[in-house]
Amino acid sequence: MGRIRILSDQVANQIAAGEVVDRPASVVKELLENALDAGATRIRVEVEAGGRKLIRMTDNGHGMMRDDALLAFERHATSKIRSSDDLLSIATLGFRGEALPSIASISRLEMETRVEDEPSGTRIEIVGGKVMRVDDAGAPLGTTFIIRDLFFNTPARRKFLKSETTELSHVTALVTHYALAHPDKHFELHSATHALLVAPPVRKPEERIFQIFGSETLDQLLSMAAERPFDRAGLPEPPPWKREEDYAPPDPGFLRISGFISKPELQKLNRNSIYIFVNRRLIRDRLILHAVSEAYRNILPPTSFPVVLMFMEMPPHEVDVNVHPAKTEVRFRQQSLVHDFVRDSIRNTLIQTRPAAGFLAALTANPHATPSLLPAASPMPGEPESEPLARAEQAAEFALTPPIPPPQEVKLPFASELPTHGDGAAPAPPVAVPEEQAPSLNSLASLKPLGQLRESFILAVNDEGLWIIDQHVAHERVLFEKLLREREVERVQHQRLLMPLLVELLPQQMVLFTNIAKELERNGFEVEPFGPRTIAVKAAPVGLEGKELERTLMEVLEHSEREAQAQNLDTLRTRIAASIACHSAIKVNFPLDPVRMEWLLAELAKTDHPTSCPHGRPIVLRYSWKDIQRAFQRI
Repeated sequence: MGRIRILSDQVANQIAAGEVVDRPASVVKELLENALDAGATRIRVEVEAGGRKLIRMTDNGHGMMRDDALLAFERHATSKIRSSDDLLSIATLGFRGEALPSIASISRLEMETRVEDEPSGTRIEIVGGKVMRVDDAGAPLGTTFIIRDLFFNTPARRKFLKSETTELSHVTALVTHYALAHPDKHFELHSATHALLVAPPVRKPEERIFQIFGSETLDQLLSMAAERPFDRAGLPEPPPWKREEDYAPPDPGFLRISGFISKPELQKLNRNSIYIFVNRRLIRDRLILHAVSEAYRNILPPTSFPVVLMFMEMPPHEVDVNVHPAKTEVRFRQQSLVHDFVRDSIRNTLIQTRPAAGFLAALTANPHATPSLLPAASPMPGEPESEPLARAEQAAEFALTPPIPPPQEVKLPFASELPTHGDGAAPAPPVAVPEEQAPSLNSLASLKPLGQLRESFILAVNDEGLWIIDQHVAHERVLFEKLLREREVERVQHQRLLMPLLVELLPQQMVLFTNIAKELERNGFEVEPFGPRTIAVKAAPVGLEGKELERTLMEVLEHSEREAQAQNLDTLRTRIAASIACHSAIKVNFPLDPVRMEWLLAELAKTDHPTSCPHGRPIVLRYSWKDIQRAFQRI
């Protein structure tokens, strides 16, 4: 008898479950996407023991007929696609036809479903992949799934689950993300003890953010919207001799980006607060994460990350979602175009808004990781998975609702009648999003300097309040952007030294120097080898001399040694410019006369990013007129 055998359907489903379902949040994700594909406008999720003991999901979608309900638990049975051509333009969240049979093979599953035209629904009970009962049942319109004892027949998989608190946090983050992506739908998430999320439908995405995270989070975010056509890099067309008479060129469509990005003062220690949706699908994509990091480069410190909630819309044929069993990774047909457009859109938003950091907020604006905002998908390959909460008593942090306001005596306006949705539920009242004009650095040019604080910080005023400017990092930002502009036209100002400066290097640093010598020359350096382990500096950019010149060269070499594999020409160029600017800028404890202070403020106002220095430190803090009045109890 041969050694190769065809596996049974039950074993094949359990193998597929290992790829699709790795934790309770994966089950919630598959069921949630099915509900959204079914047109549901109201989704309720209930979990017990972090999803190990019970997951119940109810939706008001279009439901399934009896035959479809039975067929849905067969492998590769789906209503989303018909042929291989459909894989090139997938417009639904689910399409593989593996989720339901995989979930049913490792749990005790019950499903009730009913379509609108049928007087009764269908109830199916499956245990470990075996159909136990199929009955008619009275059921509301839509579908209800009850998943009990997840991984009960695969103890090896159950052993790798985290604590109940950790699994609950992943489920909470997942439902929260999809609630943010679909503000026009009603989402509820309940645990055994309390409601974790209740999000009625709202009209705008910013209202959903205010609804879930409160006004403080919304105030730290900047709205972003951009689009560009795919006309110059659209679908390839057949040559003229292969076109038919009625041939019409395909519509290339548009690439649209909308969402919210954080101000530079809001910093995180990891990428867990970067949420990316492509055609309403939650993904974790290295290309987009790199584009976000590039957009914030030289604005945030290298070890800090922003908060991003980004929705990307593009024609289905421009993105391949069939590259990962859990559908958490995608592949873009035009990767460079998408990467550059995301990077430039975020960067342009930061340049146009130029947000100003408040003085009081900056005191507590240290980079931190928020345990309540965890990645809904599995970590990127090679990333360690963090244990978000170690104690069960910290589960209260997952209550995603604003703080309860103090009681007030007010008159409540009662309407005679409220319009209702089709399911009988009254719509949520409009969320009152605070509309206070965000502080901006566009008024830097109107500042009048008052003097210096310990010859290190410039104090200035205008109609908006009191401003404190770090003179060193302000001059550093001015020089940094000036060097980049001069580098683009290769006209960096330099000066020759009276005597060459000799710098001794280590053997590995000599190798690195050989690799970056041409870029150093384009940035105003004239350096040549002077022996086996010595270089002679004959010219340097204006402002660098003596020890600062030597420190600049050593700093560039150290960074190049640390990032030898990940460094490209653009990164090297900005790294050199940042080092030159840092060592050439005005130092602290350096007196400035009023004329030089006015010049520095005027030059800072002309920069693209006056918010922070190239290393991510804040430049300007504003003590607003309203804060001053409030501190003196004037308001």
